[in-house]
Amino acid sequence: MTSDDVPTVPIEGTIRLGQFLKLANLAESGALARDLIADGEVSVDGEIETRRGRQLSAGMLVEVDLAGGKVAARVG
Repeated sequence: MTSDDVPTVPIEGTIRLGQFLKLANLAESGALARDLIADGEVSVDGEIETRRGRQLSAGMLVEVDLAGGKVAARVG
């Protein structure tokens, strides 16, 4: 996956990781977002993140390892 393939999801200010996963359509629900984070399937800027409340700001890259492959979105 190249940086050109990664969509940027616009936000204002900061957003929590769990909320961003739903907003960017990387998780279908808050419950799925919680499970993905708890299972270590989510990384922020290349580091696995297990805190659902992690504050994200513009420029950060969020990646999720799903059964069908890796999906990602950049915080805008």
